[in-house]
Amino acid sequence: MPEQLLLNTIDLKKVYETKGASTIALDGVDLELHAGEFTAIAGPSGSGKSTLLHLLGGLDRPTAGEVHLDGVALAGMSRDELARLRLHKVGFVFQAYNLIPVLTVLENTAFTMELQGIARNERIKRARAILAELGIEQYADQFPNRVSGGEQQRAAVARAVVAEPSIVLADEPTANLDSKTSLALIEMMRRLNEEHGATFLFATHDSRLLDRVDRLLTLVDGRVTTDEHR
Repeated sequence: MPEQLLLNTIDLKKVYETKGASTIALDGVDLELHAGEFTAIAGPSGSGKSTLLHLLGGLDRPTAGEVHLDGVALAGMSRDELARLRLHKVGFVFQAYNLIPVLTVLENTAFTMELQGIARNERIKRARAILAELGIEQYADQFPNRVSGGEQQRAAVARAVVAEPSIVLADEPTANLDSKTSLALIEMMRRLNEEHGATFLFATHDSRLLDRVDRLLTLVDGRVTTDEHR
């Protein structure tokens, strides 16, 4: 088992206030994740899976509790500090892809590295290499609306991993894909985990992805009800 503690939470809570009503999204989550893990969070809709990923990646702030990433406490960090943390430590894969429509697949893939200040030649070289590894190098110069959903999602994964973040957080990464494309994407992410040591944490309903992870957390009503290592 991996030993380096990468991410942990302590009594993490999130409550949304709307029109005088309180909705508890997370209700005291304690979690430890180690480098190199390939882990999924399962649970019914509304159980808090996406909320948990957003808090872990610093996209949202908890109502109470603590998040530590690579030994750094997120609480008290400014918006700019959180943005820098995400830029260097976290790769995101969203269900809606979130590719930039006016950039090509190659430019989208290299975008995070550009923000990191990596030299153009280096980022283009690394972007082309990851696109080739994911089997979509031939679409490098296409805009996102000219390629299929599966190819867009592979590009989103390429963008997430190419800058070598500490962790990749993926929210329903196979939700919009057909069965064949989903399986190909799952195998590709598994290979990135096994061959490159990329750490993945998924929120998913997809049984095919759940069958491939090494660890499965179940979230119900904002609480972790099971934690199964395989």
